[in-house]
Amino acid sequence: MENIRILIVDDHPMMREALQTALADEPDMNVVGEASNGVEGVRLAADLKPDLIIMDLLMPNMDGLEAIAAICDINPQAKIMVSTSLEDEEKILAAIQAGALGYFPKTAPRTYLLEAIRKVADGVPYLPAGVAQKLFKGIREMKNAPPHVNDEPLTSRQREILTLLGEGRSDSEIGRILHLEESTVRSHVHRILQRLGVENRSQAVAFANKNLKSG
Repeated sequence: MENIRILIVDDHPMMREALQTALADEPDMNVVGEASNGVEGVRLAADLKPDLIIMDLLMPNMDGLEAIAAICDINPQAKIMVSTSLEDEEKILAAIQAGALGYFPKTAPRTYLLEAIRKVADGVPYLPAGVAQKLFKGIREMKNAPPHVNDEPLTSRQREILTLLGEGRSDSEIGRILHLEESTVRSHVHRILQRLGVENRSQAVAFANKNLKSG
């Protein structure tokens, strides 16, 4: 890819500035936008259509996992690379499941960052060796772990959205009722499916009709 158009999504101004500086001298890279939270990141991803999104995980308003899911819901072909200080295998796996194509530790050298950006922009998954080892270790440990579903309760907002889903409301209708952006509603729906352990909206609606009828 001759010119990689990059969107940076990170709530720390110094981190956004550091990334801008790290990429400034690269002729094949151009930072086209910055966002300080997940909601803004989803909006800019839709507006700017960047070739690559560098995404932090820990952010206010909408975290990185929710933002990744929302962006991929809008554009399944989006290329997202997580850049974070977290190296927990559960977070790594969750980011990949949400749609991330790469995972890059903030503590790694600049040369690895440039390599990661170019690979992910070309559609090649990227995981540093140490992160990959943690991920495989976590997957192996999951093999014998007992399945757990519904161990994390829905938030009050998620219960509101699930109730409206049970009424047959669309994402846009739910957004108008609750004064939320449609992308935010989609992100909440994605998390609701995960927490309920169901595969699609129809199963979530069935759950709502069975369990939330009494309010």
